[in-house]
Amino acid sequence: MVATFNLKGGVGKTTTTAALAEILSAEFGKRVLLIDLDPQRNLTTMMVGERHAADLDYGDHTLASVFGDVLAGYRPRDAAELVQHGVSAMHTVDSVDLLPSSLKLIALQDDLTQVNSVDPTAILADSLSGILFNYDYVLIDCPPSLGLVTQNGLRIADGYVIPTIPDFMSTYGIPAVQTRIRQLSARWGCPIEELGVVVTKYRRSSAVHQRILDDLRRNRGLPRLFPTRIPESNQIAAAAEYIDFGSLRQKYGTGGQFLALRELTDDFLTTTRIKLAWGR
Repeated sequence: MVATFNLKGGVGKTTTTAALAEILSAEFGKRVLLIDLDPQRNLTTMMVGERHAADLDYGDHTLASVFGDVLAGYRPRDAAELVQHGVSAMHTVDSVDLLPSSLKLIALQDDLTQVNSVDPTAILADSLSGILFNYDYVLIDCPPSLGLVTQNGLRIADGYVIPTIPDFMSTYGIPAVQTRIRQLSARWGCPIEELGVVVTKYRRSSAVHQRILDDLRRNRGLPRLFPTRIPESNQIAAAAEYIDFGSLRQKYGTGGQFLALRELTDDFLTTTRIKLAWGR
């Protein structure tokens, strides 16, 4: 299980998570569960469309119900009741499931601080326990904060990836992320591996991007850089739309953008096999 996380929003985290899932399924034959913990529910909207995302929210068929049950004094709802099977508008992607998010998580996160009957960081783990064996990979899209909802995602994660634009505002918080996750890992008694930094929205012509990349490479205290850089691209940005583009190459970009994402996915597979015992 891998969390994608950055304290800075707008860095391409959700698009990268969705692309990894779709390529793992269509190109590598993996069964993938996406867990959308971000109250903005962008990943949910990307994978099922805005109308269905709203219907799920209205019908209380989202992860908000898991946390809401605990706040009401009950056991958390079984995630099996909430999983959306075979998501993605792409007909070539047939083995990606989703646990959808909700705008209600914004308010629920504040209320979770009052929970004392159970460990408020272990609620999601309890809910998921019966379904994880169904998947080769679980990707957890975390919100850009280290509140209790994010901590629930990190609590179940074997490792984490930091997508980032190579600029100062997007990268300066990386050491703080590393420090806090190490603290949480020690508190929970379970390792959370640093899998690496994914460079997104990369502009080869940008002197700033080149300088920041050099800084990231030289700083041995930071996680490794995945060698593939995801270019800034209108087509990748448009991939968030819920339509069948025909092929993943057409969805993410025929000018090398899809190939970059596929190379990233290949490296992701290798990295998880090496660093995480469950990668297969």
